[in-house]
Amino acid sequence: MDIAVGAVVKQHLIDPESCIRCNTCEDTCPSSAITHDGNNYVVDVLKCTLCMSCIRPCPTGAIDNWRMMPRAKAYSVQAQMGWDSLPDELAADELAAEGIFADGGPAVASVAPTPPATVATGTDGIQYGSTLPPWSAAHAYTRLYDTNNPVSAKVTGNMRVTEVGREYDTHHIVLDLGKTPFPVLEGQSIGIVPPGVDGAGRPHHARQYSVSSARHGERPGFNNLSLTVKRVLEDRQGNPVRGVGSNYLCDLKVGDKVQLTGPFGTSFLMPNHPGSHIVMICTGTGSAPMRGMLRWRHHLRTTQNFASGKLMLFFGARTKEDLPFFGRLHKLPKDFMDVNLAFSRTPGQPKRYVQDLMRARAADLALLLADEDSYFYVCGLKAMEEGVVLALRDVAEEAGLNWETVCSSLKRDGRLHLETY
Repeated sequence: MDIAVGAVVKQHLIDPESCIRCNTCEDTCPSSAITHDGNNYVVDVLKCTLCMSCIRPCPTGAIDNWRMMPRAKAYSVQAQMGWDSLPDELAADELAAEGIFADGGPAVASVAPTPPATVATGTDGIQYGSTLPPWSAAHAYTRLYDTNNPVSAKVTGNMRVTEVGREYDTHHIVLDLGKTPFPVLEGQSIGIVPPGVDGAGRPHHARQYSVSSARHGERPGFNNLSLTVKRVLEDRQGNPVRGVGSNYLCDLKVGDKVQLTGPFGTSFLMPNHPGSHIVMICTGTGSAPMRGMLRWRHHLRTTQNFASGKLMLFFGARTKEDLPFFGRLHKLPKDFMDVNLAFSRTPGQPKRYVQDLMRARAADLALLLADEDSYFYVCGLKAMEEGVVLALRDVAEEAGLNWETVCSSLKRDGRLHLETY
């Protein structure tokens, strides 16, 4: 389908404010319509075939943006490269002046079908994940540094946090920014620029990683941050492959210098008002942002007598040996956090996933779903997303709550956040 034929196009755009430059869209586009420079990822209107292959894999929903445009005024690749935010939609009178009416007008040659949801959907097709932060979230600074202007950080620590010899080689890496301003909040991510070039001879694009430290640093009072990174040695189909970014990071030595971009992310942020509850649901290194949130709440509790609400953690891994920070979780005060661990590959034991534990704690979760001061965060592999949302739906319905009303509140009030990959 050639969307450049005819008077009107429904142009596919990428939101530069929520895009985390992970390259997922460019990797999945079969028509090579998506490209990037040091500033933005963009869609070429002359190449896009509206196949929708890039929509579902996007971890933030930045890819899911559309504008009804006169063909002659469609945004060029060059124009999109210079954006800091998406342009406003054309007003009705502007569209009418171009012969475009509410129904698309008789001149429409091809219009994209309604894009599928970029977040988990159940059988009713309702979108759940919110792109709005909690009302009490701190202000997030974003995109202070890009690949044309990265910041240099020094490695001050690289510790393996899973047992040697286990299949999952996960590292906790501490990076010091020195005197360079790099404000980052729990739930945000940064870009790492691996050295060298790819198979086509181009410099590697930045890889995104969630920050696992709190806003005051891995070591409070120091301008540093931490990452939790699993070494990638195979793809999703089990074929051997060495992940460029993960292996680079896991092999870093103390004293090495790393190029950073970012920070990124404006919605996966924690609430800051007293009495607010946080439910964290994660697998593997999806624990990184949860660790930052827990460290900040623990800091507030011990230094400012902060009246924290309930904290619940549902954490899944293959075995307990593959679980980052396993020992530390059990050292936290029992009255501080409610920990629920799910293991899917423990020899001689039935498989258990985070959604199984959620259903087992249905009574507690139902109370939190109904409480406007409760916030839910999901981070981990894409495969977990639908199961978690369906578990929340089942919990709500079994408690007599109207799921459509509940999920509308979760999205509208910035109470449910999905960050899966």
